[in-house]
Amino acid sequence: MDHSRDSVKYVVVTGGVLSGLGKGISTSSIGVLLKSKGLRVCPIKIDPYLNVDAGTMNPYQHGEVFVLDDGSEVDLDLGNYERFLDVNLTGDHNITTGKVYRAVIEKERRGDFLGKTVQIIPHITDEIKALLRGVGEREKADLVLIEVGGTVGDIEGMPFLEALRELGQDVGRGSMLFVHTTLVPIMGAVGEQKTKPTQQSVRELRAVGIQPKAIIARGERTLEPDIKQKIAFFCDLPVEGVISAPDVSTIYEVPILFDGQGLTEYVVRELGLEPKGEDLEAWKDFIDRLKNPEKDVEIALVGKYTHLKDSYISHIEAFHHASAAARAHVKLRWVESLDLERKGVKLLDGVDGILVPGGFGDRGIEGKIAATRYAAEQGIPFQGVCLGFQLATVGFARAALGLEGANSSEFSPKTPHPVVDLLPEQRSVKSMGATMRLGAHEILLDPSSKTAKMYGATTIHERHRHRYEINPAYIEKLEAAGLRYVGRSDDGRRMEVLELRGHPYFVASQFHPELRSRPLRPSPIHLGLVRAAAA
Repeated sequence: MDHSRDSVKYVVVTGGVLSGLGKGISTSSIGVLLKSKGLRVCPIKIDPYLNVDAGTMNPYQHGEVFVLDDGSEVDLDLGNYERFLDVNLTGDHNITTGKVYRAVIEKERRGDFLGKTVQIIPHITDEIKALLRGVGEREKADLVLIEVGGTVGDIEGMPFLEALRELGQDVGRGSMLFVHTTLVPIMGAVGEQKTKPTQQSVRELRAVGIQPKAIIARGERTLEPDIKQKIAFFCDLPVEGVISAPDVSTIYEVPILFDGQGLTEYVVRELGLEPKGEDLEAWKDFIDRLKNPEKDVEIALVGKYTHLKDSYISHIEAFHHASAAARAHVKLRWVESLDLERKGVKLLDGVDGILVPGGFGDRGIEGKIAATRYAAEQGIPFQGVCLGFQLATVGFARAALGLEGANSSEFSPKTPHPVVDLLPEQRSVKSMGATMRLGAHEILLDPSSKTAKMYGATTIHERHRHRYEINPAYIEKLEAAGLRYVGRSDDGRRMEVLELRGHPYFVASQFHPELRSRPLRPSPIHLGLVRAAAA
């Protein structure tokens, strides 16, 4: 296929009425369907906020920060794209207002605009178009899938919608398809589905010069045929362009739901795409295994942002992937680490496994340490991730080595035993705030370890997001007492994976295995935990 400029097609997903309708899942699902046709799909998320990236955002406000191979900290929707499409993305796939304005202002300061007045149109919109086109061209994509964050009518989103309107003109009518996601609420005792919010939101979109060619109607129930007709009539599109998106038991069913209503064929036809095959069988098989487990396991997730489940969305999804592979339904017991400090480890009674995930700050740390000790002493299958890996080490140092007051210098700068600390090269930049270790790095595994057997490899690449490390001064003592560091960085200086000798399953990693877990390729450490819990 000729990959000159105009051979790339675009599908743009916008949202109306309110945020949180599941635009990300809709976008990912459209991607799955087009990829199943053998097309090369490249997803991009537009976030209209002024932050340059998601790295500094509080999980309570924005859900988890998703880290990519190249170390970019991005919006959690990119996690959905990676999982659904089984791709590894880069920072270029997340465009924010902050990134765009920063680039334009830098050009203006350099004098690139030759003294012209710099304006939203054309300078900001041209930059947005160049970014969108650049990603598609670099990836030699057949189709660029663009999700616009926020809702139509937001002031922040206006420059992006204008840029997309212009891009639609540039590439020609048959090369861009706008999909609008809206809410169809059910009102009153009769339970009538109301189309007015959809009509209003499409009117807003048309006011900025964009006519959607497909509408994804979110609601509790499937759309009534006459309501579908009404939306098509008032919003000026064919009935087959109105897709019903009722609540489903798992997000992974959404592609099948859309495909069953003819969305795949509709998009292929509207954009004149050339399918190169058909393959949804593996996806359907995954859903079948997910929905028909053979046993149940309960795993405690001991966290400090448990009031907002989106803070741990990659772990939740990694457990779904592991559930299907192990044919075991995972029920998560959400345990707030501060509650463990107040009420004790009885909150963990009866669980089949324990996960202590990552996090920042010193709130609830002792509760997390207590959870690692409880798992170690009671023989309960345990997984620690990032901070969970560090705290498993701290707890072991206190209990097995009798190092009273052992801690991470992150939480207790004056601790007599900093078993977790900044490495010397990190300390040199301490005055500026130690640099984060971000992105995918190579890890060498001990061939005799459980972890190497689970991965089926002795060299792996996994993603990191941390500053502090296990202090090399304590390794020998810790290992002599039974805590084995079976995974190390390629230079051997950083500890990456630990296993507790004589324990049925006690595995913790400095990296975040959940970030590379996929429906058909689950994170080996999560899968190991689920299998150990089921046993």
